Amino acid sequence: MELIIKPTELCNFKCTFCSSPNLSSTRASVLDLKKIEEFLDRFPNTSNIIVNGGDPLMLSPDYYYKILDLIYERKMDTILSFTTNLWDFYLHPEKWTELFNHKQVGVGTSFNYGETRRISNKRAYTEEDFWKVSDLFLEKVGYRPDFISVINTENEHSAINNVRLAKAMGVECKLNYAVGSGRQSNPYTLSKIYKIYLQIIEEDLTDWEFNTKQIINKMRGSHTICPRSRNCDEHIRCLQPDGDYYSCGAYGDDKEYGIDFNSEMNSPRVSTPLQNDYELDSMKSECLTCPMFELCNGCRKTVKDMKVNNIVEEHCKLMKTMQSKLLELA
Repeated sequence: MELIIKPTELCNFKCTFCSSPNLSSTRASVLDLKKIEEFLDRFPNTSNIIVNGGDPLMLSPDYYYKILDLIYERKMDTILSFTTNLWDFYLHPEKWTELFNHKQVGVGTSFNYGETRRISNKRAYTEEDFWKVSDLFLEKVGYRPDFISVINTENEHSAINNVRLAKAMGVECKLNYAVGSGRQSNPYTLSKIYKIYLQIIEEDLTDWEFNTKQIINKMRGSHTICPRSRNCDEHIRCLQPDGDYYSCGAYGDDKEYGIDFNSEMNSPRVSTPLQNDYELDSMKSECLTCPMFELCNGCRKTVKDMKVNNIVEEHCKLMKTMQSKLLELA
């Protein structure tokens, strides 16, 4: 099992695509550590606690040391994996360096070209800023963190530049398409990100982009990781600041398909709410006989996004133009 925690909605950035601006009833809400404790008791095989938000560095390091204490008390090998813009680390490295050097802590960050990732309403987060943050992290922690780039229609033209940057830094980036949640009211059409993944393969940049590797693995019948897995709600859970509980971080942002936390903590069964809704099975009935079924319908949140925004046919038309190249990956 993997647990995603969003301990706070607070963030020091103003990104235009943010999917998580309404996680809690009040922005002052902080996830009760008791919930994490109960989860670890119920799922002692938890391999990762993925921390995002909001930005997790808006809370004190003490909050995360308490989570590590819970892990230690249970003699677990669980990794505490941060996804953060690292801006507070850049401003106050002395505050975070010890925690980030902990053997059971991992850190990833975020960057993409364009105007969508913003330090403030008036200032974009630039490549120069990102290099400074990465350089300081390398100096203080000993490695450069991998990073996530969120792609939408505003920055799609520069998407592959993020992969070229990852190569220059010697790290791996993950190009995620924007889902239809929060400030990002319109999702990015799925087929357009596949077009970018094919460009990455053609430019021999696969080693520096996570999702492209997942696509190749899927086509070759190997194990893949969310959002390419249709059974992700069997092994992923998400806790929001108010303690709301979901089997998908994206649906958690939408406050849909929630799970009763107390019931699952006291049950031998694992809930699979996404698999119980047939409307999330596929974008359309014709998908069931299409050789690209898994590529288009691997994420049930995306299936709903494409349907709700009436872009299924747009997606399908472009996917068919790439079918031969995608099938050749097998």
